[in-house]
Amino acid sequence: MPPLTWQKSSYSNEGANCIYVAVAPGGTVHIRESDAPESLLTTRPDVLRTLISAIKAGQLVFG
Repeated sequence: MPPLTWQKSSYSNEGANCIYVAVAPGGTVHIRESDAPESLLTTRPDVLRTLISAIKAGQLVFG
């Protein structure tokens, strides 16, 4: 498998707590956080799209 090309979220500030996203050749989406780059969240694009939509709509409560 070729190495992943990571892109930093445009919503991440400089410094800590940055979110990075990479798409594997088969379309799988990988997400990591700058403080723990060895820990990956792996999902499909449609599932990630649903999660992001729910967050934007205020359907998820954090904290």
